[in-house]
Amino acid sequence: MNFLAHLLLSGSPTTTPQYDDIVVGNFAAEAVRGRAGLLAYPEAVQRGIRLHRFIDSFTDTHPVVRRTTARLREAGLGKWAGVVADMGYDHLLARDFARHHPTEPLPDFAQRQYALLHARRHEIPERLQPLLHHMRHGDWLTGYAHPAGLAQALQGLSRRVPAGAIMATGAAAFLAELPAYEADFVEFWPELRAGVEGNTAF
Repeated sequence: MNFLAHLLLSGSPTTTPQYDDIVVGNFAAEAVRGRAGLLAYPEAVQRGIRLHRFIDSFTDTHPVVRRTTARLREAGLGKWAGVVADMGYDHLLARDFARHHPTEPLPDFAQRQYALLHARRHEIPERLQPLLHHMRHGDWLTGYAHPAGLAQALQGLSRRVPAGAIMATGAAAFLAELPAYEADFVEFWPELRAGVEGNTAF
């Protein structure tokens, strides 16, 4: 899953203890490596890093997600199929955000996340700083809701990642078989949420 899903799965500011720390850790985890990287953070932020790692592991090994990535590989995405699947699932989550998170509109959720992460940007690894800046100023989380936003995100990634040019075609491949991917996501998302809510390791 990509940024929107990770942030949403961090919990709620009203019901999740140390919520802000978990959000920071969940976002920072994208650039935190190994046990040494984990232990460099306070315990509350470590919970967010462990949550991020659990989400990634659960997603990468889930049979529904593997079905999605197999279809994308067949569409020509090769080793980047998993990245396109993550971004595509975030598109579906954003598009139907009111169904999955009825208590808060997506633009409000997005602005709250940007404000929290910007306020604690000094705790985020240096290599994620430019990404956070562009995410906040370009309002990526809200943009994911639109096909054009998905295409723009994948085009940007294709330029930043070595040998990743094929990802520029990812949105078209995902949208070409949208009903199949919608069915995959509808099956997978409740299982991921249940997995997160039932895990006491973080």
